Amino acid sequence: MIDSPEELRRLPVEALRGVADELRGYIIETLSTHPGHLASSLGTVELTVALHYVFNTPDDKLVWDVGHQAYGHKILTGRREAFAGIRTMGGISGFPRREESEYDAFGTGHSSTSISAALGMATASRLAGNVGRKHIAVIGDGALTGGEAFEALNNAGTSKANLLVVLNDNGISIDKAVGGLNGYLLKVTSSRRYNELKRQVWQHTEGREWWRRWLSRLTQTAKALALGRTNLFEALGIRYFGPIDGHDLPHLVATLQRLKGIEGPVLLHVVTRKGRGLRRAEENPVTYHSPGRYNAATGERIAQRSEGKGPKYQDVFGATLVELAERFATVVGITPAMATGCGMTGMMECFPERTFDVGIAEQHAVTFAAGLAAGGMTPFCNIYSSFAQRAYDQIVHDVALQKLHVVLCLDRAGLVGEDGATHHGAFDLAMLRPIPNLTIAAPSDEHELRRMMYTACVSGDGAFVIRYPRGAGVLADWRCELEALEVGKGRKIFMSANGKGSANVGGMEARRSVALVCIGAVLHDALQAAERLRGEGWSTDVYDIRFLKPLDEDLLDEVAQGAYEKVVTVEDGVKKGGFGEAVMCYFADKHPEMTGKTTVLGIDDTFVMHGSVGELKHLCGIDAEGIYGRVMGVEI
Repeated sequence: MIDSPEELRRLPVEALRGVADELRGYIIETLSTHPGHLASSLGTVELTVALHYVFNTPDDKLVWDVGHQAYGHKILTGRREAFAGIRTMGGISGFPRREESEYDAFGTGHSSTSISAALGMATASRLAGNVGRKHIAVIGDGALTGGEAFEALNNAGTSKANLLVVLNDNGISIDKAVGGLNGYLLKVTSSRRYNELKRQVWQHTEGREWWRRWLSRLTQTAKALALGRTNLFEALGIRYFGPIDGHDLPHLVATLQRLKGIEGPVLLHVVTRKGRGLRRAEENPVTYHSPGRYNAATGERIAQRSEGKGPKYQDVFGATLVELAERFATVVGITPAMATGCGMTGMMECFPERTFDVGIAEQHAVTFAAGLAAGGMTPFCNIYSSFAQRAYDQIVHDVALQKLHVVLCLDRAGLVGEDGATHHGAFDLAMLRPIPNLTIAAPSDEHELRRMMYTACVSGDGAFVIRYPRGAGVLADWRCELEALEVGKGRKIFMSANGKGSANVGGMEARRSVALVCIGAVLHDALQAAERLRGEGWSTDVYDIRFLKPLDEDLLDEVAQGAYEKVVTVEDGVKKGGFGEAVMCYFADKHPEMTGKTTVLGIDDTFVMHGSVGELKHLCGIDAEGIYGRVMGVEI
C-alpha cells in the first residue's frame, strides 16, 4: 500500500518491521525471475526503511554508494510496479539515476562517489541559504576503500556541512573486503569497551549539547584506549557514532532521529549482513551478489543456458594467467576488488604470494602495477573497462610515459548488457588510442585472447593493453598452444569465392564487393553478415585487424587496393576517436579515394542504456543485421 516515503512516514514505528519483511520478500520473489543484484539490497532493507522514515526525502538528499544496494529504495519511492522490469530494455535501471526519479539524488553506478557528491550538495544548500536540508551518503565498507572516499572524508572534516555518512559495514564488497581499513572496522565492531562507552555517554547527556561537546573531547583519550589507536574518522574531524545493528529497526530509527539534529559532518557506523533473509545468500554473498535466476523459496540457483559455445572470457583469462605464472616466475596478478568477476581466484589459489587484491582502488592498482614492473616483474593488472576510466592519469603518467611493461587487461569491454551506461566498456579504444607507448589489442575469440596474453608476456618493454568482452566465448575447444603473435599484424580470415572482389552466386558473377574490417569480438557478427551478403550476390571479405596500436598499415593498404565498392569498419566502442576513425585517418593520409567508400560502424555519440547485449548491439547497428543493413543501404 506504500507508494512513497511520505506514506511510509505516516505509519507508527511499530509497523515498520512488517514493511521491512514485505520489502525483503518482494525483492527475493521478484529477482528470482528477473535477475539483478540481490545480496546487497537484502542487507540494506531495514536501513532503507529507517532512512526514508526519519528523513524528509526527496527534499533531504539521499545518495547510495554503490547503487546496487538501493533496490529497496527504488521500491519505496514509487517504482514498486516497475521493479519487475529492472535492468531490461526500456525498464528501470539497476542503479540510481537522476533522470529516473526525484528521489535519486545522484547517479551511482561506480563506487566511492557518495561522500563527495553529498558534500557538494550540502555545500550548495548552505550557499543557497537552505540550512535545514539534510544530506545523507550511504557507503559500503568496500566502497570506502576507494581513494575518492578518503579524499571526501578529509575535505568533509574541515567543512561545516550538514552531512551524515552512513557506513554500511558487512565485510563484503563483491568479494571479501580486504586491506587495513577492513581490519580497522573489524576492531571497532568487536570492541565492547568502546561501544559501551559510547552508549553510556550518549544516554547520560540526552538533551545537553554543551555536555556532549565537552565530553566528546574527553572521550578521545578513552576511545584511543579502547581501540588501541585514535578513531580514524574523528581524527579527520568527523563525529563518529556506532557501531549499531543495521537490522534493529527501532534502534536504527531512534539513532537516526537523534543524529538528525546534530550539525556538521557525522558518521554512523552500521553493521549489516549481506544477503539477509535468504539463507543461501547469507552463506555465500559473493555468488549471490548477482546470482541470476534462483528458487525464491530455497535460494537454489537455476542453471542458465549459455549464450555462447565456450566458457566465459574471464575464466579463459584466469586459466591462462595461471599457465603463464607457471612458466614465468615474474608474472603477477592484480585486481581492484574483482577477483571472482575477473577470474583471478585460480591465480590466488595457486600463487597467493604473487596475486594482489588491492581493494576498490583502480588508480592505486595501475601505479602499483607500474612499481612492480619497475622492479622487474610482469604484472597482469585486470580492471573492468569502465572502471579503468578512473585510472587514466596513472596509465598515462605512471605506465606509458615511463615505458613500463604493464599488461593491462580490460575485462567487460564493449556493451555489457543489463548494468547499462555506467558499466559499458564503450570508451576504452578511443580513450587509450592517443596515448604513446601503448600496444592495444582486442581478441576476437578465446584462442586470440590466450595468444595475446602470451604475446604481452614476452613482448619486452612497454605497456600492453588487451580488451575483451563480458560473457561466454565462441569456442567449445578453447584451449590452444600459447604462441606469440606478430605485434601490429592483423589477418584476412574470410574471402569471397575467388578472393578478388567478385563471387559466383547461382551461376551469375557478383557485381558488388565489400570489405568488413573489424576489431575484437564483433568479428563474429561481421562473419554472419558476410554469409548473408554473399547470398545476396555480394563479394565479401572480412578482416580482423587485431591491434588498434600499432595499426596494420599493410593490411589497410591491401584493403585500399582491393577494388572494393564499399569498406565498412566495425567496433563495439564509440565511433568518436575509435578504431574506425583511426582507419579513416590512415585512408585520408595514404588513400584519400577510400574515404568516400568507407563507413564507420560503432556506438554513436550517446550513452547506451541497459538491456541484453543482443538488444543493445542491434540498437547500435553493430550486430549481423545492422552490418548487413548498412551495406545494403536499408533500415533493419
